Amino acid sequence: MLEFRVEAGRPDRHTLHRAAALLRDGGVVAYPTDTLYGLAANPASAAAMAQLYRIKGRPVDLAIPLIASGTGQIEAAGGVLDPASRRLAEAFWPGPLTLVIPAWPQLDAHVHAGRGTVAIRVPDLPVARLLADACGWPITSTSANRSGDPATEDPDAVRVALGGLLDGLIDAGPSPGGEPSTIVDASGAVPVLIRAGAVSWDRVLECLL
Repeated sequence: MLEFRVEAGRPDRHTLHRAAALLRDGGVVAYPTDTLYGLAANPASAAAMAQLYRIKGRPVDLAIPLIASGTGQIEAAGGVLDPASRRLAEAFWPGPLTLVIPAWPQLDAHVHAGRGTVAIRVPDLPVARLLADACGWPITSTSANRSGDPATEDPDAVRVALGGLLDGLIDAGPSPGGEPSTIVDASGAVPVLIRAGAVSWDRVLECLL
């Protein structure tokens, strides 16, 4: 496993491009987000997604969330934000709000587990956004742990649990931790709270009034 040490708020872009090269080659890399450590892989690669599921021991009928560097990257990849979702993105991104949007054709089917939708957000941590930017496409952000084990904000815990399975680890020290992102599906006539989290449901509804 290759290790890349960076500052979370001011990461070295050259270092992140080295980590992104592993992802372009189909690898899986652990990295910090604004909540916990996550696992990055290319969501358009069937081989990379199969490797990600093997590392986590995750049932294949569970979808994988994504992060992006910004709304522009989502749209460049083929993602579409409906008007309500766009309002929420403008209000809360970067930050811990995840939006459910239609999956675009290039995504491996395991990402959305056949549901035809994908959960995506723009994190409030430069190292995570810039890693996606270095890749040129949104990356996976499932937690860096074996399925059933606790998620962690500690890179040392990631080393212990997954070090022998990963291609790389971006170590920026402990991630902020705290509540997970709030997941919202705003694509229908009535917004739906999929998972409560760091952004209160009341704030989401106020934004949509």
